[in-house]
Amino acid sequence: MSESLPVATIRTQVTVPLRFPDGYATTARLFTFDGLVDGREHLAFALGENNGASGAPPLVRPHSECLTGDVFGSQRCDCGPQLREAVQRIAEVGGYLLYLRQEGRGIGLYAKLDAYALQDAGLDTFEANVALGHAEDERDYSVAAQMLAALGVGAIAVLSNNPEKTEQLSRLGVTVTEQVPTGVFLSAANADYLAAKASRAARTADLPFVR
Repeated sequence: MSESLPVATIRTQVTVPLRFPDGYATTARLFTFDGLVDGREHLAFALGENNGASGAPPLVRPHSECLTGDVFGSQRCDCGPQLREAVQRIAEVGGYLLYLRQEGRGIGLYAKLDAYALQDAGLDTFEANVALGHAEDERDYSVAAQMLAALGVGAIAVLSNNPEKTEQLSRLGVTVTEQVPTGVFLSAANADYLAAKASRAARTADLPFVR
């Protein structure tokens, strides 16, 4: 049985040309919303031609904000490369990037940086969150389900390696037809981070160094 959520509505929609540092460019239709359950300023980027009205389900990436990775190119995570990949892949087939303001797996920016300090002392990314008094992952995708409903989107394909996104969206009444894996963006700086995600969070990413 799906969970019931308040109805959200579209507040504003505007067209924005996008260009990434590597030169890739596309155009997105940005949507803002009223009535989201957490009161935060989440965004939906409509990309490509498939809006879910007909044909194949649109490709949807629920992407949690990462200031350090998305904006400043931090190598400690894979968030920036995943965001860049998602925009292009969605633009090619049509769908939505849902940019969710839940930094640091939901614990906030300052707490995320506190967790980085604990990781430097030997804890993994999940252990560090717990040591700070948080859950391993505090993200909630209720607003993503509200946004999709406001956009008139029914069935979707989810672009993610994280099964929790699919499970939460399904519980919230979103029909997920497929989970489409993202690429693996491995570097010397994020190897331990990716290994922790793969081994402790049941991610589908194929990391050869994980046992």
